Amino acid sequence: MLGCRGSRISHHFRECDLHFHLPTTFRFGYSGLQPQSFQLSFPCPLKPCWGGLTTIVANHNRVQSRSCCSATPPKPRGEIPLLFNSLSQQEDEREMISDGVSSVAGGIVALGKFDALHIGHRELAIQASRAGPPFLLSFVGMAKVLGWEPRPPIVATCDRKRVLSSWVSYCCNMVPEEFHVEFSSVRHLSPQQFVEKLSKELRVRGVVAGENYRFGYKAAGDALELIKLCEEYGMEAYIIKSVMDKNSANVTSSSNPKERGQVSSTRVREALAVGDMAYVSELLGRQHRLILKATDQERFAVEQHKVSAPKSCLLNLAPKEGLYEKCSLLLGQENVVQCRVVIDKKFVHVETDYDGGLSDIFGAPNSQFLPIEFGDSRT
Repeated sequence: MLGCRGSRISHHFRECDLHFHLPTTFRFGYSGLQPQSFQLSFPCPLKPCWGGLTTIVANHNRVQSRSCCSATPPKPRGEIPLLFNSLSQQEDEREMISDGVSSVAGGIVALGKFDALHIGHRELAIQASRAGPPFLLSFVGMAKVLGWEPRPPIVATCDRKRVLSSWVSYCCNMVPEEFHVEFSSVRHLSPQQFVEKLSKELRVRGVVAGENYRFGYKAAGDALELIKLCEEYGMEAYIIKSVMDKNSANVTSSSNPKERGQVSSTRVREALAVGDMAYVSELLGRQHRLILKATDQERFAVEQHKVSAPKSCLLNLAPKEGLYEKCSLLLGQENVVQCRVVIDKKFVHVETDYDGGLSDIFGAPNSQFLPIEFGDSRT
């Protein structure tokens, strides 16, 4: 009988001070690559590995798709994810780039750009977890190397571990870990050199990528070449179909010519730009969390029922200017206060009927973070 691989709780997860038991005795079986047909397949895992599973069967010049495992997890109603202890000075300043290979060796790496951590990214992590310890492998320093204008992230750096931890029930009771590679170190690698790096230097056991994934210098390699090269280097390769946006009409146009209607970080940014938070929630699979951080130079202004913060305190991308109802102000592990948010040119204002003393919470000298979750409203 097939089950999930033994639970592998990352060091990130342990730091979050959670107190529940995860099973540690499951094992996982999988089908390997066939030498001639390049057939890729996933097993149908036992619960709690939910989610519709679609794989690509690549047979030289034709690509087919098939699916199995149609069960989906129950969707919590109105549930606010736990606040993890990642909003700290230590977490905010911790180096993100992995400096060794031991943490990713033997793992299954999902390949992509994981800015938004949206439902398409989650699907990659799900498939990786069904084959082994899941990692999200992405490149850092691309904007600097390629001369792109800097822009705020969709998910605050200090909040990414919380989001990944929320995927645990989808990912065979494992929390996907992030592994970062300096873009400058791989920019000029050919597709073969890139796969060789994964195999020999990073020692990963397999990769998961979307059907439109491109890699190598000038994006010369595609999904079929990834399959071929992984076989040559003795690695597993899993290519999955894109998660399509069921409400693509909500975005009038896309600045990304590679968009074919799939869920993407570009669509999340465009939805935030028009203030459609219901659409943002659909793309992310969760409510958008905005985090502001006070500094010695920029503090929060606190009144009895209102907190205001300058936009210079933003750690991630805010929606367009306007009024947002049905939001939540997160005051602690279990204290969630309903509020409305007003965003203008210079400030983010949070208004609430909370009588517990906002000044005691956000007016204190050691109060650094202002976390807000947006409901499914439209400005």
